Amino acid sequence: MSETFEDDVLNELGDDRLQEIAGLLGSDPAGARAVVGGSVAELSGELRRAAAEPASADEVRAAVEEVTSAEPPLQGVAGFGGLAAGGLMAGVLGRLARPAANAIARKTGVPAATVTRAVDILVPVVLAAMTKRATAKRTGGGTAADGLGDLLGGGRR
Repeated sequence: MSETFEDDVLNELGDDRLQEIAGLLGSDPAGARAVVGGSVAELSGELRRAAAEPASADEVRAAVEEVTSAEPPLQGVAGFGGLAAGGLMAGVLGRLARPAANAIARKTGVPAATVTRAVDILVPVVLAAMTKRATAKRTGGGTAADGLGDLLGGGRR
């Protein structure tokens, strides 16, 4: 099992999509991996900040509940065709994608529009990784994932 949420996202992304992001960024796979890692960290941070804000906390809590209790789970990256199948969390991640992309663009110097396209590719992958983490926790004999920390936190048992 992967140690970090970033590892889970990279595994879910796969080499072909990582190569696609590298081409989009005009980078090699290592550069794309760095942007993906930064993007996952930014999206996670934006999600945690949204969970702490009174105006968005209820929506994030409902989205986490939906992911942690979803049956059947999303499989693979089938959500690439659109975010509609992702429910509340897809909507939340979609709204957080632009601020995350802007932060990555500032850090890397890559144009914001380019990073935004890369992050848009990542949103359904992040959602699939979150869903797989919740499913693994449910079916692994443990208790259900009970919050954002369980979905985004570090390693698994």
